[in-house]
Amino acid sequence: MFKRDRYLRQLAAVTAIGMVAGCGVFSSDSSESESPIVVGTTSAPSTLDPAAAWDSSWELFRNVFQTLLNYNPGASEPEPDAAESCRFTDTSTMVYSCTLREGLTFSDGRELDAQAVKYSIDRIKKIKVNGGPAGLLGSLSRVQVKGDREVVFHLNEPDATFPFVLSTPAMSIVNPDEYAADKLREDGKIGGSGPYNLSSYEDGEQAELVSNDTYKGIADRKNNGVTIRYFKQSSAMVDALKDKQIDVIYRGLPASETVDIQANGKDEGLQLIENSTTEISYLVFNPKDPWARRPEVRKAIAQVIDRPSLAHKVYKDTVEPLYSMIPRGLVGHTTSFFDSFGNPNPDKAKKILTEAGITDPVPLQLWYTSDRYGSQTKPAFEELKRQLEESGLFTVTLKSRPWKTYVQGYQNGEYPVFGRGWFPDFADADNFVAPFVGRENALGTPYVAPKITETLLPESRRKSDRGAVAKEFEEAQQIVVEDARLLPLWQGKQFVAASEEISGAEQSIDVATMMTMWTLSRKTSW
Repeated sequence: MFKRDRYLRQLAAVTAIGMVAGCGVFSSDSSESESPIVVGTTSAPSTLDPAAAWDSSWELFRNVFQTLLNYNPGASEPEPDAAESCRFTDTSTMVYSCTLREGLTFSDGRELDAQAVKYSIDRIKKIKVNGGPAGLLGSLSRVQVKGDREVVFHLNEPDATFPFVLSTPAMSIVNPDEYAADKLREDGKIGGSGPYNLSSYEDGEQAELVSNDTYKGIADRKNNGVTIRYFKQSSAMVDALKDKQIDVIYRGLPASETVDIQANGKDEGLQLIENSTTEISYLVFNPKDPWARRPEVRKAIAQVIDRPSLAHKVYKDTVEPLYSMIPRGLVGHTTSFFDSFGNPNPDKAKKILTEAGITDPVPLQLWYTSDRYGSQTKPAFEELKRQLEESGLFTVTLKSRPWKTYVQGYQNGEYPVFGRGWFPDFADADNFVAPFVGRENALGTPYVAPKITETLLPESRRKSDRGAVAKEFEEAQQIVVEDARLLPLWQGKQFVAASEEISGAEQSIDVATMMTMWTLSRKTSW
């Protein structure tokens, strides 16, 4: 119960202290600031076109585009953003209708109407980038427009997760005047209606975001602008934070620096905010490769990998070993890989290979991205190489590329075995299974699993109660283990490091682990 009289006495005391101490009391309620807040990250976009991206590009999109639904800070369910309201209009979860807010416009002044929403969704399916977001729209049959403000989505099967799909930045609403219906935009510009406009962009270097004063939606913007700096090396990013060149580190904070800031940050004028997330890291096996296509090789690798050692030695226990593709905290999580393979055991792995007629060390190529997931990625793969080679069963060659070309490589099926991280599109077990299976998936590597795609996923999507889908996803997890096409490694935590002068960092990470830049502000004296 709110005690108004006590609050007034406290306020009077604080006011008195402020009068005595001059400018010693901080307030972060003002949206005014003298300069843009500068955010550092190792997560640079691979593209500026939402129709092409099912990756880290979403982190920029979340702040410059609008979606029909979005998340308020701390919320686990999407709420209307560009929409005024959305709902299933039938009992079978096959017709979903949204009514837009009145008076929406793009940054160039063009009206954002129902036709623009339909155009944006339709072009994703028409362009159909391999490994792109069209894979999220498998249940969508057609989009219908009713008048200027109503959009109706007709599904080809029941899908209670469809509102979550509409909340992803993949479904960003683009300006039809600036985006062709049948090809990607490649001029380095963005035409959206989000909380910010993109005023300038240097590929892989920097994005300048300025306030979009015509924005109407869910975001309560606490600043007038943000500069995002993209770093290739985590160490340089941390140095920039300590030297006051940037204000916030969002993604790519090294484990050693996380531990250091946690222990000594106050002495350096820094704060560390931990967000519990469902971020995961895993290996993908390419069925086109002569060795990775063999189940016995994949299972032998699963039998050798030492997750606790990886988490402790490389990540300083800032991540936790993971034994299923569905992380802890979500319905459907299991320990199925541990249940099937137990603790690391090279002798068991050797037996698996020998029974398959494989007696010589298996040559493997392991690929990782050199600039996406922070400075731990290289030593993590060096540790995986050490573990595999120490067993005497494998000879490993490590290879890497920057994220932008790395994406193209795995989409083209170039890598025998490669590492990926997954930051959820939405907090549901479906999003840790569906994107990775089927002929067309987020990995660009076909994984035909008919029991999952034709039975278990459709059955789970008929259930609007997402707490009642454990059976389907536990069974799906067991199929993933038996195939060993995907190998989960660890589940992470999201740490944000920031100057002590910054407020709002504790609210800035949404349920899909993306930073909502609009919550950040500078503490100002009064």
